[in-house]
Amino acid sequence: MNKQQLIDEFVNLYGGDKETVRVFASPGRVNLIGEHTDYNGGFVFPAALTMGTTIALRVRNDRVLRMKATDLDGIVEADLNTPEKYKDLFWGNYQVGVAVELEKNGYEISGCDMLYDDTLPHGGGLSSSAAIEVATALALATISNEKKGINKEIDMIEMAKIGQKAENNYIGVNCGIMDQFASAMGKKNHVIFLDCKDLSYKLIPLNITGYKIVISNTNKKRSLADSKYNERRCECEDALSKLNTVIDYDYLGVIPTQVFEQHKNVIGDEIKIKRAEHVVYECDRVLKSIEALENNDILKFGELMNSSHNSLRDLYEVTGIELDTLVDEARKVDGCIGSRMTGAGFGGCTVSIVKDEAVEQFKEIVGKNYTEKIGYAPSFYVSDLGDGGREI
Repeated sequence: MNKQQLIDEFVNLYGGDKETVRVFASPGRVNLIGEHTDYNGGFVFPAALTMGTTIALRVRNDRVLRMKATDLDGIVEADLNTPEKYKDLFWGNYQVGVAVELEKNGYEISGCDMLYDDTLPHGGGLSSSAAIEVATALALATISNEKKGINKEIDMIEMAKIGQKAENNYIGVNCGIMDQFASAMGKKNHVIFLDCKDLSYKLIPLNITGYKIVISNTNKKRSLADSKYNERRCECEDALSKLNTVIDYDYLGVIPTQVFEQHKNVIGDEIKIKRAEHVVYECDRVLKSIEALENNDILKFGELMNSSHNSLRDLYEVTGIELDTLVDEARKVDGCIGSRMTGAGFGGCTVSIVKDEAVEQFKEIVGKNYTEKIGYAPSFYVSDLGDGGREI
């Protein structure tokens, strides 16, 4: 729904006048290439979508967050004086975690009535959680600064870090920074080349005239906290520890491919060698992808996307039959030049680059074949690249 519709819905729910309602938004993201590299200090290449989270809110005079989602029944109430009580909420715990981390950073958090409208599929691998975190952080930090009389723009990189810390410390998911950074710092029609070891970044224009970005959703729900995400992170940490008995690097993602090949056997565990190999070569693929796009070589970029998925399937083992089926069927369609899973895996979405004239055929053929093999239908989104977190 648009801004006015959301405000109307808010007033219907909470009462009061419309003039005191503020509206904040933050997008989800699609990662074009560079998967499971962010927490390994490597490179990623995400972009903000035009789908995301929008919040209508009004400040309260207490320390209670009253939260409602337009697609969920019931209002969730959380007293910020006792934040530990809400870690296991079905919905609303991410927001409480953000409030906790903001307070650790010196913000004074007021209670709010809040209405969330999400246009991202939950659990779809497009960072619906990061969109919620960044939009919530921006809203609560803005109110805190105004309350203190601080007149300066919110540091959106700080908001990204707050969102990551909320997941790490409150939710218990050891996620990297990519999702929150893309949600906070995205720019329309640009992709973010992000170096995760120091958060240096560069905005790269995405000039793919004649092609569309098509996101395909497996519609298999998955939770990072319940997946093998944390296990993969530990495997990478163990691999780096073994490598550092003979070399000296702070992160897997900064090890050159030739150095890795020379020393990989010291890891001593075939599975952990595979995990590390994916990370090292995936970072190399990100660099080659940027070079391809700067040279307007979209076909080369598609090839690198395909190689990325193959590595995530065979070396990192985070795909599964649903994602692999979507990718396999996508690659069969004339006009699709590259397809890969995006996000943490274990379900969620794929991203494909498809010629304009082939998009409808792509959706028809991939949808039909996926449904026949998996037993239920996927969903498709032809998305533009949008801006990061902001007040509307």
